[in-house]
Amino acid sequence: MTEFALDRFDLDAFVASTFAEDLGEIGDITSAAVIPETARFEGVMDSRDAIVVAGMPIAEAFFRALDPNVEIDALVEDGDRVPAGTDLMRLTGLARPMLTAERSALNSMQHLSGIATMTRNYVKEISGTRATLLDTRKTIPGLRALEKYATRMGGAQNHRMGLWDAAMIKDNHVAVAGSVREAVRRAVSAGIDRIIVEVDRIDQIEPALEAGATHLLLDNMPPEMLRHAVDMVDDRVPTEASGGVTLGSINEIAKTGVDFISVGRLTQSAPAADIGLDFAEI
Repeated sequence: MTEFALDRFDLDAFVASTFAEDLGEIGDITSAAVIPETARFEGVMDSRDAIVVAGMPIAEAFFRALDPNVEIDALVEDGDRVPAGTDLMRLTGLARPMLTAERSALNSMQHLSGIATMTRNYVKEISGTRATLLDTRKTIPGLRALEKYATRMGGAQNHRMGLWDAAMIKDNHVAVAGSVREAVRRAVSAGIDRIIVEVDRIDQIEPALEAGATHLLLDNMPPEMLRHAVDMVDDRVPTEASGGVTLGSINEIAKTGVDFISVGRLTQSAPAADIGLDFAEI
């Protein structure tokens, strides 16, 4: 198995907890009742959609956890863009563990490949501009590391991984602090290096920069306002457009000159890819 490691993600623990959820205290009663213990299967996992692949090492880990001797031939790699009908993985091994692991492996591949595929479509729309696509923290609890991995496979960059790696001052923080300037001043005084400040009005830009913002998130601004904001910032800090970005609007937003565009729907709303697994007894 290809080594797979993500920061703040334990693959073995993820596989174990997923199986614990699916098998409960008794196990796969259907396979145990219907499939002989020594029966062997050959299987082919394939994509019924054109997709960007993500999750191959995860799927492999599920099969190997129940049958360490299973033979797996990975035919593609994460990040590959493949047409509908592409074979992704071939498996040969004991039938019972293969059937037991099937759904967990497919769920992971379908979800992560769906995210990677949607991400690649957004990246394609901003090709040729200076803008870079970012994901957000709008992830399923417990799956952030995997979902953000999938956006990388689709060509995006990760925004904050959590609340710990950068300050992001939003409207509620400003409301409590009293002003953008005061909120940023407090973050600077706390010794925080990365200070992202959300602004939704042009008159908030200079106070944020003067107080020490290192990145401006231009929230829900129409394209003309974004152009004006980018001109005002004049490359003093990176600029990021955010809020309501769709596949149909992202190209126009990118042409305003922003450095980044963040899209929550990459992880929040990506449809699962159609991936199947067909078995035959041997």
